[in-house]
Amino acid sequence: MPTLKRGLTLAATVAATLLGLLLVTFLIGRVVPVDPVLSALGDRASAESYAQMRSQLGLDLPLWQQFLRYVGDVLQGDLGTSVLTSRPVLEDVLRVFPATLELATVAVVIGTILGVPAGVIAATHRGRWPDHAIRLLGLVGHSVPIFWLGLMALLLFYARLDWVPGPGRVDVFYEGMVDAVTGVASIDALLAGETDIFWNALHHLVLPAAILGLYSVAYIARMTRGFMLDQLRQEYITTARVKGMSETRVVWRHALGNITVPLVTVIALSYAGLLEGSVLTETVFAWPGLGLYITNSLLSADMNAVLGGTLVVGTVFIALNLLSDLLYRLLDPRAR
Repeated sequence: MPTLKRGLTLAATVAATLLGLLLVTFLIGRVVPVDPVLSALGDRASAESYAQMRSQLGLDLPLWQQFLRYVGDVLQGDLGTSVLTSRPVLEDVLRVFPATLELATVAVVIGTILGVPAGVIAATHRGRWPDHAIRLLGLVGHSVPIFWLGLMALLLFYARLDWVPGPGRVDVFYEGMVDAVTGVASIDALLAGETDIFWNALHHLVLPAAILGLYSVAYIARMTRGFMLDQLRQEYITTARVKGMSETRVVWRHALGNITVPLVTVIALSYAGLLEGSVLTETVFAWPGLGLYITNSLLSADMNAVLGGTLVVGTVFIALNLLSDLLYRLLDPRAR
């Protein structure tokens, strides 16, 4: 019975959060100075065509009825039609989202592999040069605008040193040569047996993932350092040292082991943030993901696509928060 009650409470919380997200996106679509009728028909539409399209879109209804209609359409998977591509927004999002997922996944892997050890090292060398160096890296990661960093990286590693390929997911020569099965260029190339395209896709992925991963490294390292400093002050750490346990085991097994649960939440939130915040990275590197899709739609006043993409990102953010909460309960029996 308690389990059922917790499940119902969780379901109600998720439903309320999604409803709030729908309300926010709906209101944004109504307050922006863009007329959806003119976006669909053009500036030279006749008054009769304008009134007919306005009625067809439901814009002549009271605001609360428009919202109910909007919620009903979303629940049926209808996010509207993109003015820019003339296709359903949901179809467009499903086409471009794997590219964002690929970029953010590699970036969060980089952030986890580098950020966790960096945070541990900073905590165990508190006040010394490794701590200062890692904290400086974190400050740079959070302070430097990502579009400037991306442009400088392209200028250095692509234009000057020629270490990495240019913008895009693959070279122009390889575009369209592999069917999009999963939407992830490297995996699709492997499935098609095209090893040349696979390596080319990986080379294109390195620089944007590293730039985006720097922000993940900065966040994860800072949070890991804070968690570790708290653990290293605990009595069980002092007891372990008094008993003669090696410092490596004390730090990397016991102290790090005890921060695994909050670290899961931090990594999940970092992942959600990368999915949400990859817009500038995708724009700089011409990465055909959800961020670039939203940017192009915004520049074209295609509000259906902008709001649809925003809604998808918000839903993913909620899902990852829910997943981190479930993992928290799974890994820590006290949270049950």
